[in-house]
Amino acid sequence: MAAYGLYSHIQSNRRRSIILLAGLFFLVYVLVYAGALAAEGLSVNADLNTLLQLAWIDFLKAAPFATVGSALWIVIAYYFHQNMIDALTGGQQVQRRDEPRLYNILENLCISRGIATPKLKIMDSDALNSFATGMNAKQYSITVTTGLLKELDDAEIEAVLGHELTHIRNGDVRMMVIAVIIAGAVSFFVELIFRLWFYNSFGFGGSRSERRGGGGAGLAILIAVGLLVVAYVLSFVIRLALSRSREFLADAGSVELTKNPDAMISALRKIEGRGELRRATSAVMEMCIDNPREGFGELFDTHPTVDSRVAALVKFAGGHDPGPIALPPPASGVAGDQSAVGGPPAGPWDPENAPDAASGAPGPWSEPTQAPPQPSSAPHSESAPGGPWGPHRGS
Repeated sequence: MAAYGLYSHIQSNRRRSIILLAGLFFLVYVLVYAGALAAEGLSVNADLNTLLQLAWIDFLKAAPFATVGSALWIVIAYYFHQNMIDALTGGQQVQRRDEPRLYNILENLCISRGIATPKLKIMDSDALNSFATGMNAKQYSITVTTGLLKELDDAEIEAVLGHELTHIRNGDVRMMVIAVIIAGAVSFFVELIFRLWFYNSFGFGGSRSERRGGGGAGLAILIAVGLLVVAYVLSFVIRLALSRSREFLADAGSVELTKNPDAMISALRKIEGRGELRRATSAVMEMCIDNPREGFGELFDTHPTVDSRVAALVKFAGGHDPGPIALPPPASGVAGDQSAVGGPPAGPWDPENAPDAASGAPGPWSEPTQAPPQPSSAPHSESAPGGPWGPHRGS
């Protein structure tokens, strides 16, 4: 468990990254063949074997274009994935002068391990979450939310940054980005093929139904649909197949960096259930320190539960679990909104500041109960009625 920079884990992640990239091309080829088979089934009246052969010929013709398209997709994602994520989350890069507290904590962690300091970004959100991205040392960055900075103390922030640094060190970040690339590519091709099918079916359904007639066309289309479903499910399973143990290892790596298991535990307890990034896609949420979006039980969850992670830190790192931590709800509205703290201060004209009718004491804006006294050279008696600012003093 206490395994920051486990070389076996790092090497395993590198092998997985290569396999995932190869899997991307395989899934795209499956999609291309499924599209070709469906097109032949919709346009040619022939038996199944003939349709399979025609689809294979179409696939061989389209394979070079699919290969180039997939490679271009990878290149674009490699160089611009961070810009895409920042556009979704609104993350802004900061320097030491902008966030000296956060930057100093991150730099000290990196210096202690001889790690290159990644870029630091802040996302304006009340949610408590963080994530790391990047494909190489020049691209690595860590993004944290303003809510996290507000609710966590320095030791807890250090634990969170140590967690993200461990993901970078172990190669988890690169592997997750590749998985997102695969899922995006497969989803794009599946949607494209289905749109073409519907367009052709509704636009040319009459003429093609006459030519389709019988034979193996219907079975060919069923096979094509089955291949599409399999490819789409595989792209989803690939993301789930990325072992959830990476979160346990990142927690352990943070403890080894900070020597403070209690800080990691309390950070997880504060983040628990408060990490929803509304503008982020599911792919981005899978890279976060906690993903509150639940699947069917734990079957499709990308992260282990906070309880299981805390239990592991208590068992293997000697930490102490304080249990769920209650935090005050985030203030609604913009900063300085006085309604969040009970509304604007009451003025002298508000009902609660009105003079007590029973006492008969007039206020400064009250209607006079009697005519104001006329100026007189005679001194006022002590029982004389006072004006709106008290009794007049004699000169």
